[in-house]
Amino acid sequence: MAVFEYRGILVSTGKQVKGVRDAENAKALRTVLRKDGILLTTATEENSAAAIKKKKQGSLLAFARRPSLNDVAVTTRQLATLIKAGIPLFESLTALIDQTENEALKRALTQVREQIREGTSFAKALEAHPSIFPPLYINMVRAGEASGMLQKVLERITGFLEAQAKLRGKVSSAMAYPALMALLGVSLVSVLMVAVVPNVTSIFASMDQALPWYTASLIFVSDILSGYWWLFLGLIIVAIWGFRRWVRTPAGRLKWHGIVLRIPVVGKLVRMIAIARFSRTLATLLGAGVALLGAMDIVKNVLGNAVLEKVVADAIGSIKEGQSIAEPLKRSGQFPPIVTHMITIGEKSGQLEEMLENVSNAYDLEVETRVQVLTSLLEPLMIVFMGGAVGFIAFSILMPLIQMSSFAG
Repeated sequence: MAVFEYRGILVSTGKQVKGVRDAENAKALRTVLRKDGILLTTATEENSAAAIKKKKQGSLLAFARRPSLNDVAVTTRQLATLIKAGIPLFESLTALIDQTENEALKRALTQVREQIREGTSFAKALEAHPSIFPPLYINMVRAGEASGMLQKVLERITGFLEAQAKLRGKVSSAMAYPALMALLGVSLVSVLMVAVVPNVTSIFASMDQALPWYTASLIFVSDILSGYWWLFLGLIIVAIWGFRRWVRTPAGRLKWHGIVLRIPVVGKLVRMIAIARFSRTLATLLGAGVALLGAMDIVKNVLGNAVLEKVVADAIGSIKEGQSIAEPLKRSGQFPPIVTHMITIGEKSGQLEEMLENVSNAYDLEVETRVQVLTSLLEPLMIVFMGGAVGFIAFSILMPLIQMSSFAG
């Protein structure tokens, strides 16, 4: 059975509608939609050449429509509830498809359902959509299917996704205001230097009088920015392009991430976020029945820092040689002693999953506290910076005018 992306007209209202539906062929799709009161206008099979071309052309829009962590978490929780109620997986997916609003997620679920109809396992069907269902999700589902505990595993996945979305949302919302303030400040100063200062200070050019050093410096900088702004803009673009290209290389990424970890305040925050992600992800995978080495390999790819990823990769090799998890992490010096100590206790007591959960909860709370402190410090600093820059410009312009007025008097 094929999957079609269709557009049509709702007969009762004349409103245009679109969606994703499975059918044997286009003719069968037309019949099914007619029963729902929809007059089919266009239908494109998902695997056709036209659909593939359209997908490539609309890749940016597709990225913008990609479901969020919250979308996937809500869908996963609903799926767990349906399975817990005794509804078969295929029928549960059908119910989810009918109520899912995100088109990308609906399309993915439709394709997953069709693969399950053909006899493919749930985890295998999810592998075709890595941008929506990450390796962690897929491996946990695979473990749940193998152990017969799919419903419990889906509930664990939901809790994990919700915790990650909550942490990401707190960090993003906390940093949004300082970022906006910085953007407005730079924009304001740029406009003053390029458009306002040259017009105001032009009256000084006809006067045979020495200007204060601060006024002369202001005019010099303003002349450079207003006359060669295109050069500075080009240099900034080239610098950003070169930096991004360098960071994409393995050596550059490792070097840059090492620098980030050494930045005061910011580096510690980045490390804490990565450790919280490491602990919660590993605890979730182990709780779902994923083997330790497989779980560590997945965890390595979700840290977001090349230095810590290398530490985990080295730890995998040490674990294969019979060492504990805590030993290589402790030797690296990248994980705080309290973390490796709790992992050691968890390994010895057989409560590793619980200890990792405790670490992640503690670090999530610490991250939230530090972000609030950081933003509370950034806000007045931004105000002081903007006020200082605007005040310096005003002072540099007004002082010569005041001096000329006093001389004239």
